[in-house]
Amino acid sequence: MRRHETPVGLLRYAFMGDSGRWLSTKEASQLLGVNLRTLYRFIDEGELPAYKFGRVIRLRELDVERFVESARILPGSLEHLYPEPARPAGR
Repeated sequence: MRRHETPVGLLRYAFMGDSGRWLSTKEASQLLGVNLRTLYRFIDEGELPAYKFGRVIRLRELDVERFVESARILPGSLEHLYPEPARPAGR
């Protein structure tokens, strides 16, 4: 083995140790319930980290889970989406 080469097992440990498994774009889009175009927009806008290996784009499952948690809606933050109840006229 050359000095700059790393054993495949060590690479597997380094990448899989704390990051979980890798997802294809199709798997990630299905997990999020969005189409591929929306997933690519999340990636392109920097909202969701992704990695390109040659011609293949992969996402870490842990990054997708963090993205989901960051999109959580806080209670009381949607009041602007529903109107006030209509009040009877003359009161």
